[in-house]
Amino acid sequence: MLSLLPERLDRMLLLGVHCNEIAIGAGGTLLEMCRAHPGVQVSALVLTGGGSLREEEERSALAAFCPGAKVDVTVLDLPDGRLTTRWDRAKQAVEDMAAHGDPDIVFAPSPHDTDPDLRTLADIVPTVFRDHLTFCYEIVKWENDLALPSVYLPLAEPVLREKVAKLHEHYGSQRDRSWFDPETFGGLARIRGIQCRARYAEAFHVPRIVLAVAPLTGTGPEPV
Repeated sequence: MLSLLPERLDRMLLLGVHCNEIAIGAGGTLLEMCRAHPGVQVSALVLTGGGSLREEEERSALAAFCPGAKVDVTVLDLPDGRLTTRWDRAKQAVEDMAAHGDPDIVFAPSPHDTDPDLRTLADIVPTVFRDHLTFCYEIVKWENDLALPSVYLPLAEPVLREKVAKLHEHYGSQRDRSWFDPETFGGLARIRGIQCRARYAEAFHVPRIVLAVAPLTGTGPEPV
């Protein structure tokens, strides 16, 4: 299995519809990447939950999931469950984030997600970020919409435990939900780990990647 490392990582953009989705889908990856790239700029946009307890939770959580990073979080108050009727405002918000700087990596919902709100954001992202490396995270829920991912980031067991602990620490409003428990998060991580020959992993869908071949070096003849 081939591993690829980004040339540089100066800025990451995190996009979500509901508070907690980014951390659930990519929390372990954020912990690993932020520690590997101290001082990285992390900008986050969440479209719903603004002005509520959920916003407070999200700000606290993303700061914890991005250690050593420069974190800027924007939480809007678009209506939950009605994002399809607010397409213009949602797209403008994503475009505004794009205008703040060129991210090296974008994290966004998966196009396979059947939740109407998440699918709306997933459809908007490639219309704004056409030439960017986009990692589409996955979320386990009642709908049977998980698809086979194409990119994996192995997680050591202590990192997975840290992710689960931070989810429960910062998202107190979600603790009574039947799916919000260590078995859910650890179970999917174990499956994704099996698929990439690791113990645990987070996985992502990547719409497209362009490979660049480095110029050849050596002592051969000069081109004519």
